[in-house]
Amino acid sequence: KWYRDGTPEWTARFDRPYSISFPEDADFRQVGAKILRDMSLEGAFGTYRPDKNRLIIYLFNFWSATQLTYFVDQHRLLAEDARFRWDHFLTGMHGRGGFEQPSFLDNAWAVVVDLVCAGILLWIATGITMWWKIPQTRFWGALALGGGVIGFLIFLAEL
Repeated sequence: KWYRDGTPEWTARFDRPYSISFPEDADFRQVGAKILRDMSLEGAFGTYRPDKNRLIIYLFNFWSATQLTYFVDQHRLLAEDARFRWDHFLTGMHGRGGFEQPSFLDNAWAVVVDLVCAGILLWIATGITMWWKIPQTRFWGALALGGGVIGFLIFLAEL
């Protein structure tokens, strides 16, 4: 894939022969971890198998991403590095998956997200408490709260 300015989205790091065997029902995360060890690569990663001839390992850290594609039928491993883009960095912050990744920045980000969530829940609880203590706002507050709950339920039903 190419950007509008003519620069590639991914640049090849290496493309080399590689062979590993694994059963169809293998734990792909373990297979991906072995491939990363064999290639001396470290970091947070995810694996998926889009078809029977490819296993893809997406290796990422806080600033960059590398995609390794193992072609099962060709016994070949292709590693490509993603070009840094701010929009990918910012949207990638939403996809960070908690504390199971090994890097300090990933864990620090997970703590920040947890603290923000706790803050939002505290903000909601104190807002409801304040609203309830002012009798003349109860009707409109109940209407707004009920509308929010109904909207949320409709949103859930549409998923």
